[in-house]
Amino acid sequence: MSPQRPNIVILCTGNSCRSQMAEAYARQYIGDIADVYSAGLEKHGLNPWMLRVMDEAGFDMSTHSSKLVEELPKIDWDLIITVCGHARENCPYLPAKSKLHQPFGDPPAMSKELTEEAAILDIYRQVRDEIAQQIPIILASYKATHHSSCGDKH
Repeated sequence: MSPQRPNIVILCTGNSCRSQMAEAYARQYIGDIADVYSAGLEKHGLNPWMLRVMDEAGFDMSTHSSKLVEELPKIDWDLIITVCGHARENCPYLPAKSKLHQPFGDPPAMSKELTEEAAILDIYRQVRDEIAQQIPIILASYKATHHSSCGDKH
């Protein structure tokens, strides 16, 4: 009998940008051996700039949607990753074996004063690339310390 697949959730304030990007990269990295979700404290819809830069990176986000924490499956969480301070401080209680806070810059806030499309895209790309770099490191560390539930496939 194979062990149960670990359940990982990535949380942010609006589930519109950072948590969506992190979910996509986490699924790419560990989705063959774990179930990965994302959600927010609020539902802001998918950020169009995020969709654009993720498309540039080869991710089809058309099946993603902005979800509330309350809409997550009622399952045992193996790992909760918060990607913004607001989510870390205000998340409703979710029982989990492990919790990790890995903040990333907030592209909408970082680009709110910008008017040039190229400059706005640069901000979103910068955060996307940081997430792309950090998520595999986080998950590799998680797999190394929880190898019995994640296997040693990667």
